[in-house]
Amino acid sequence: MIHVVLYQPEIPQNTGNIMRTCVAVGAKLHLIEPLGFQIDDAHLRRSGVNYIDKLEYFLYKDWEDFKNKNVGDYYYFTRYGHKPHTSLDYGDTKKDIYLIFGRESTGIPKEILQEDLDRCMRIPMTANVRALNLSNCVAICVYEVLRQQNYHTLLFEEPHKGRDYLEK
Repeated sequence: MIHVVLYQPEIPQNTGNIMRTCVAVGAKLHLIEPLGFQIDDAHLRRSGVNYIDKLEYFLYKDWEDFKNKNVGDYYYFTRYGHKPHTSLDYGDTKKDIYLIFGRESTGIPKEILQEDLDRCMRIPMTANVRALNLSNCVAICVYEVLRQQNYHTLLFEEPHKGRDYLEK
């Protein structure tokens, strides 16, 4: 199971986009407080469109609360990581994989990252950009895990218009 963890997210539109991604891939979302918005924020609903009711998500009062309730493989995504996000093996579909992302303004606290430096990843980019948008980072990393798992449980064809929609 893929789990997306947002450490103190600040921007409701990013979290709404991430919610939609989680629904699209069957991932669970974990939100660590404090949040920079209300969970029923109109911007959050707009970004998540009509899919939020299909999302399985959890709220935690802090990092310790999250860690005490979740066991699995933790992977941290930070601009300070030394390994590309593609460098680890995420292929075991029987494991619980937690992809952990920090707040938009400051990322994941250094104290948390220092607990597991071997699992601190970076999405490669030029020196011209400090960081990518959080929702883009989540999508990039989630789909790398899915790619390594051969898109386990996902559809390869659009289910609503039919297989031969383009041919008609």
